[in-house]
This record gives sequence, C-alpha cells and structure tokens, in this order.
Amino acid sequence: MTTFGQPATLRERKKLRTRQALVDTAISMFSERGFDTTPLDALLDVVEVSRRTFFRHFRSKEDVALTAVKQLWSAYLDVLDETEKSGALVDVFRDAMLATLDRMDQDWYRRFPATLRLIEQSPSLNGHSLQHCAEIQAEVALRLGGPHRLELRLLIEFFVATWRCALDEWLPACAPGELPECVRRAFAAMDDSMRLEA
Repeated sequence: MTTFGQPATLRERKKLRTRQALVDTAISMFSERGFDTTPLDALLDVVEVSRRTFFRHFRSKEDVALTAVKQLWSAYLDVLDETEKSGALVDVFRDAMLATLDRMDQDWYRRFPATLRLIEQSPSLNGHSLQHCAEIQAEVALRLGGPHRLELRLLIEFFVATWRCALDEWLPACAPGELPECVRRAFAAMDDSMRLEA
C-alpha cells in the first residue's frame, strides 16, 4: 500500500495488517483461480477472517480486487487538490498523475499490473472498474468547477484515454520506474494525435 506514515496504535496496525492480508491474498487467489470463479468465502477462509471483519474493510469482493486502482485514483484526487491549477489543464492532469505515481510504493507497483489483468479477464470486475472511472471523472470535473462544460469533459476523456494508452505501453514489462516515462510519452503524443490525417 502507499505509505504515508505508520498507524499510531496497535489496534490500527493490526487493522492495517488484516487489510493488507486481504488485498494480497485476494489478488493472488483471483489471479490463480479467476475472479468470477473464486467465492468470497474462499478468500475469508485463507486469511482466517469473518465476513463481518471483511465488510469493515471492503464493500464487496469487487472492492477488494480493485484496491490498487482505487488507491491510485484516491491519491490522484488528493494531489489534484494540492496542486496549483495554472496554465494548460492537460499539463496539470499529467503532472498530477506523475506526482501520484511518485507516491506509490513497491507493493502497489507489484499489485497494480495483476489488478489490471484481473479487470481484463472478468466482465463483472471490468464493469465495476468502468463505474469507478466514471465516478473519478465526475469528481475531477467537480473539483475544476465545470461538471457540465463540454470542453472540460472532453479534456478529461482525453486524459483518461491517454492514461490507458500509457498503461498499454507499460503492461508487457511492468517495470515500476518505466510507468512515469510511458505517461510522459503518451501525453507528449496527444497534440500530434489530434492532427493526424486520413
């Protein structure tokens, strides 16, 4: 998980360890057995936690599977809130993503590619991922004061598409240090792509 300081109390550290065990085991089991064919109870048996404990940490099986994706976008919104928004918004979006990636630790870089592969393999998980993406896009538009501005909505769509292209370029090797460079290259190509002719 991203690390912003260790929890202060023993109880908080124990909760964090339980959450970490659920996430790591879920990604491992879902990758090995398939997301749709692995029941939640199988995960709970391996981690040795009750349903009640699980639902203190996550809303659903989909929620635990998408932890790395949700961590990324939660951190992205935090960075965007902290960022001075001046100049071209496309540059703000790119720089906020680069700053977000810089906050991600090695555990996140290990889980994220596996999560992306799970999303590709599972229609239900893909649907949840698309819903989450739509919610984040709406949050970004809201933070920039124009949820109904056509130009802003288009720019956010371009940003998301550019991010996905960067991921496609990164995914075969998944070297942690290469993802920011893939993001830079994808954003640098955005202007030229708009001028392509048939």
